[in-house]
Amino acid sequence: MRVLVTGASGLLGRSVATELLRRGDEVRTLQRRPAGIDGAQELAGTITDPATVARALAGVDAVVHLAAKVSLAGDPAEFDTVNVGGTRHLVEGARRAAVGRFVFVSSPSVAHAGSSLVGVDAEPADPGAARGEYARTKAAAELLALGADSAELRVVAVRPHLVWGPGDTQLVGRIVERSRVGRLPLLDHGTALIDTLYIDNAATGIAQALARIDAVHGNAYVLTNGEPRPVAELLAGICRAAGVPAPTRSVPAGVALAAGSLIERAWRLRPGADEPPMTRFLAEQLSTAHWFDQRRVRRDLEWTPEVSLDDGFARLAAWYAAGARS
Repeated sequence: MRVLVTGASGLLGRSVATELLRRGDEVRTLQRRPAGIDGAQELAGTITDPATVARALAGVDAVVHLAAKVSLAGDPAEFDTVNVGGTRHLVEGARRAAVGRFVFVSSPSVAHAGSSLVGVDAEPADPGAARGEYARTKAAAELLALGADSAELRVVAVRPHLVWGPGDTQLVGRIVERSRVGRLPLLDHGTALIDTLYIDNAATGIAQALARIDAVHGNAYVLTNGEPRPVAELLAGICRAAGVPAPTRSVPAGVALAAGSLIERAWRLRPGADEPPMTRFLAEQLSTAHWFDQRRVRRDLEWTPEVSLDDGFARLAAWYAAGARS
């Protein structure tokens, strides 16, 4: 197939584009900064510009849409413009260009209202209950995309959960840096059980959703390694791989939730240069269980993660040992 991948300059988008090329697809990418993917045709631009989107969609058979504003804080209007408006431009453009397949890369946060998720499947996206602007707008965008599903434009939503691996600056990089300077506390001793997803598995799972879209369109799937671990164990594994101390200091979740709410309000008045150190959403993610039933996704997508968490930690350690920095 000829596939357009949006957001290919990020770790996940780049990995998905590379996996599609490995499978023999022709890949065109659309992102704001160069992605540097050998074998892909690159277009520079933004999904918020309909003319750019139309040019990117010309002649393609399928879209894998990953581009998004990903942040714990920020202007709500910007989240709406990029995450909802950008998705609308792509969906409407795909219809006009007679593109037949559309994979929307979403997030489990679209169905997380703050309480524990224990062994659940992909529950309906709910913008009204989602926590934070990112989750709210991704939920709205997922509903928009799935609402366009038809025989002519087959749409599937895939929600990879907490993707990490070598080169990851969003999760691994921040964990390592905050641990290095002693600013990475555990909430309630880090006992909450959560799922994550190693980057290689995320790429093959998303590519497999595209390969299987004729059979699975109209559905949403959560992708994980299927190996839930306590938060403290996951953080320790990442820190150990990077050669920095694992967090040991524990803070009550209630204190973190209250602090997160205060920091969010302060951030709206005077945003910092990086992500806020704590938000209510982040406190909930670190203190509540969220792990998912993987039976349906593995059956429907005919997909199984190939890299275990322990193998992933070993690969991450090798990456750091080779002199890499996240």
